[in-house]
Amino acid sequence: MTATQPGTRTAGREWAAGLMVFGAIMLMLAGILAIFRGISAIAQDDVFVTTPNYVFQFDLTGWGWIHLILGAVAVIVSFGLFQAATWARVGGVTIAGLIIIANFLSLPYYPVWSVLMIAFSGFIIWALCVARKEDIDEPLGRMPRDV
Repeated sequence: MTATQPGTRTAGREWAAGLMVFGAIMLMLAGILAIFRGISAIAQDDVFVTTPNYVFQFDLTGWGWIHLILGAVAVIVSFGLFQAATWARVGGVTIAGLIIIANFLSLPYYPVWSVLMIAFSGFIIWALCVARKEDIDEPLGRMPRDV
């Protein structure tokens, strides 16, 4: 059994880097879609419908601002994920969790899209939590070194 040198890339490290890129791209897409959803809600677009007598009833403009802010933060955090920053992984999981909560509470306004974004955010959390810190030891943009 041979020990791997610090600069070598193994299959586990390649998978970890791939999952980190997957999570970063998914978080960026979720953020961009949340920004568009927020702008649409702030503009009082006719895309959104309301369900009468729903337990969680909020102002549509307020939800638009929440989605807009969460989306902007998600896009910013996704750039940190491309640098393999630990703060970005923690922030990505946190933002994806908040996106899940926001989409759950906005189910009466756009139910199919909310369920889709909840699943989308669940995949983001999985991708960011499955890789170990020691497998992501350098920024993802660098080319692997030859042995």
